[in-house]
Amino acid sequence: MANIDNTAFYNLTYGLFLLSTKNSEKDNACIINTAVQIADNPKLIAFSVNKNNFTHSMISKNGKVNISSLTEKTPFDIFKRFGFQSGKDIDKFSDFKGAVRTDNGLYILTDFVNAYFSLKVINDIDCSSHTLFIADIEEAVKVSDEKSVTYSYYQSNIKPKNKESQKKGYVCTVCGYVYEGEPLPEDFICPWCKHDASYFKKLL
Repeated sequence: MANIDNTAFYNLTYGLFLLSTKNSEKDNACIINTAVQIADNPKLIAFSVNKNNFTHSMISKNGKVNISSLTEKTPFDIFKRFGFQSGKDIDKFSDFKGAVRTDNGLYILTDFVNAYFSLKVINDIDCSSHTLFIADIEEAVKVSDEKSVTYSYYQSNIKPKNKESQKKGYVCTVCGYVYEGEPLPEDFICPWCKHDASYFKKLL
């Protein structure tokens, strides 16, 4: 077994993660918002990927992935490159100088992550629009003490503001789920993290 730094697991929270993989022709990556440790012996991580995402098919074929926990210093250009752009026609890491390969041959962005995990998929579960992948941990490395970026932080501090198209509603301060509408019901329960309405704040 490769290097396993147990302190890296503290960065597996409700955050935003860069998931990278490759096939014989090119590297690819996408941004996901769920990555959790589900077992300790052996150490296992679960993560979900939308079936319509091109990265999904590459994971199914390759079985190897890196999951990097993004920090609050991650610029919008990273989200634009890896989160909103299809990888079908491009290699997302080509001509990109902010990435290095880990021991398993996959990329991470060392400038914008506080921890990364090299994984080997051992099982997958069909969850309608998504697949839940269960993976064995081959490497866990803490990169820095920078804060992990949450979805709410991304919405408030990283995503460019557009007043005309900005969503109105409330955001869960734990996991970033956005409830669109007014008002937020007093008995509302977040469908993602199951916290109650007291954990929501109004979008500005």
